[in-house]
Amino acid sequence: MAENETPDAGASAEAPQVKMNILAQYIRDMSFENILAQKGIQGEVNPDVQVQVNLDAKKRTAEHQFEVIMKVNISSKVKDTDQQLFLLELEYAGVFHIEGVPEDQMHPFLLIECPRMTFPFVRRIVSDVTRDGGFPPLNLENIDFVALYRNEIARRQAEAAAQAQPN
Repeated sequence: MAENETPDAGASAEAPQVKMNILAQYIRDMSFENILAQKGIQGEVNPDVQVQVNLDAKKRTAEHQFEVIMKVNISSKVKDTDQQLFLLELEYAGVFHIEGVPEDQMHPFLLIECPRMTFPFVRRIVSDVTRDGGFPPLNLENIDFVALYRNEIARRQAEAAAQAQPN
């Protein structure tokens, strides 16, 4: 070993350096329905907001490029009557250039790390659209993308096990 070489220097040379760049972000599809304005509701309204998030990732034709899509469905209803107040559907995509991630770790990387990068933009869009739609701005809570990923994997495993069971 050379005098100025540390034992960890060889180990870091072997591990590939992960590189990730966001090449583009855009709204693929968005719909906001203000049902309250269409039908009208009298009196004090106590809303119940349900947020559903789905993720999808695709390899693009260009080398090392992936598209990750976050699909957010937000439904707001009156707690007591279940009358719909508004419905917001948003598909937000990011195009990423990713290098240095091992193939077996690419799927979780795409569905955890990439949405973490685009989520602040989704949060801002949801806040602006609900405010511009005549409601108080809806500020989404942080999403635990690791838990979301684990839940989806568990759901898929349970579904596969159920299909494997003979009737």
